[in-house]
Amino acid sequence: MDHTAEGHRTDHRALAAAAVTVVLWASAFVSIRAAAAHYHPGALALGRLLTASAALAVVLLVKRVPPPPRQAWPGILASGVLWFGLYMVALNWGEQGVDAGTAAMIVNIGPIVIALLGGWLLREGFPPMLLAGMGVSFAGAVVVGLSTSDGGSSSVTGVLLCLLAALTYGAGVVAQKPALQYATPIQVTTYGCFVGTAVTLPFAWQLLTQVTEAPLTATLNMVYLGLFPTALAFTTWTYALSRTTAGKMGATTYAVPAVVVLIAWIALDEIPGRLTLLGGAICLAGVAVSRRRPARAAA
Repeated sequence: MDHTAEGHRTDHRALAAAAVTVVLWASAFVSIRAAAAHYHPGALALGRLLTASAALAVVLLVKRVPPPPRQAWPGILASGVLWFGLYMVALNWGEQGVDAGTAAMIVNIGPIVIALLGGWLLREGFPPMLLAGMGVSFAGAVVVGLSTSDGGSSSVTGVLLCLLAALTYGAGVVAQKPALQYATPIQVTTYGCFVGTAVTLPFAWQLLTQVTEAPLTATLNMVYLGLFPTALAFTTWTYALSRTTAGKMGATTYAVPAVVVLIAWIALDEIPGRLTLLGGAICLAGVAVSRRRPARAAA
């Protein structure tokens, strides 16, 4: 996915997989927003994961893929609980208080979380630019929260939940990367999805109740979320992640908010306000600052 000093060629397959992921994940923010009026956060997460698990299970059976080796399970379990489970519930809940574009901007703090956890768990240290970027992104999240609160608390809660989603997303990526040393992308994705489904099973009764009352369009959005932004996009993500670093894969998600705003404008006639866009831009600027190297290191 990148050009190295030795002049290695760009991995076009990984690049294409990352592009598919970005577009499908961007569409997920819009589909969640469209279904949120008819499905509670936990029910929507469970319905999405059940759909994805069924599709991925069929792929496993057709391709006769064996279970992942024992060494991969710690990463699969952690990413399944954090990313497939908690992240999806928190994001669904957060999008009840903020629009799709705003949610994407806040969640895009995730790459900083990835860098932080990498510095801690992999003992890579905490560069000053990373800490500066964190401060800038936090300020942007505050601006977004102020711009959407309208004097109430629901939208502020939505911003905080999207921040929680960013944290679980970042932690899930860091947990997933080591698992790919022992298991294939389809194994890591599928069994992580199974774990996430198990985590959200407490919402089963809620899902059964609401699926009979929700309009067909909302249910189709839930099925779409399971088949494409989850089953397909998480598989293309793990494929690309297996061929590059977690930090570089996190950087590919910088394009998600712009794609979300475009899709939300077309599908939902929903455009964030100027102050919200400013806050989102500050969040992204913080991510950019965190990725910069000090002048001495660059030299």
